[in-house]
Amino acid sequence: MSTLANTPTVTVMGATGLTGGKIARRLLAAGARVRAIGRNPDKLAALERAGAQILAGDGLDPAFLARAFGGADAVYTLLATDRQAPDYAARQHEEGQAIAEGLRASGARRVVALSSLGADQAEGTGVIAGLHAQEERLKQIAGIHLLLLRPVSFFENFYDALGQIREAGLMADTVAPDIAVPMIAAEDIAEVAAQALLARDWSGVAVRELLGQRDLSHNEVARILGERIGKPALAYVQLSEADMAGVLVGAGLSPSFAGLYIEMTRAFNEGRVGPRQGRNAANTTPTRFEDFADELAAAYAAM
Repeated sequence: MSTLANTPTVTVMGATGLTGGKIARRLLAAGARVRAIGRNPDKLAALERAGAQILAGDGLDPAFLARAFGGADAVYTLLATDRQAPDYAARQHEEGQAIAEGLRASGARRVVALSSLGADQAEGTGVIAGLHAQEERLKQIAGIHLLLLRPVSFFENFYDALGQIREAGLMADTVAPDIAVPMIAAEDIAEVAAQALLARDWSGVAVRELLGQRDLSHNEVARILGERIGKPALAYVQLSEADMAGVLVGAGLSPSFAGLYIEMTRAFNEGRVGPRQGRNAANTTPTRFEDFADELAAAYAAM
């Protein structure tokens, strides 16, 4: 049991998002003091009831972030860029600058930042290139110990496919059907991040790749998900880049985001986004897609 003297204070950005909320709950369960950051106080209310201090404000405001980060023993950061932003890359830059300025002004010394496989490359990777730029910004902050977490495709991304399956009876994207890429559950990222924020045992700049339980192709995802939802013949179809751009924009996402997304999937298809350390026990996480598919199936049934 933690004592008051050794209980860490941890600030968590994106506390209502895919990873942040899960991290905050793990930290609270471990006895940490949690400052949960988000834009909407109503969405933060559940974390407040669980014991977190909630801080609602603008993630583009460095002064707000400096206050939220100030005095924390560790900070979790991420770019929560809106896929409807008219200029997605510019919004990534604006968010990244605000975070870096807030950290620099706050004096925080331990930072865990959510990034991505492929963030070692400066260009040609679409949305991931913005994460490369953010990694470089954070590395320039004097005196911090920085842990960069690099997963890639989230299992949760397939929630976006459920409407497509319902309406068209298939899954579609620009990724080649048989290319196997690392895919991971947000729960597994949260577990790694929470443990790091509690331990605070790295120094300098450290990189940790997170590869999920195994690499998966979109054909395999379609097969597993199809079995779960009672559509064993569910097919995955590779779209042209132009057709995929139309699908994304038609779904309400910005043309800017659509272009960067397609550049990213092109990098997948060309084998330019992947682990640099190989798969090993340290970067392999436990949750199987077969188990997560039950959650997708429940959401599909509820549609």
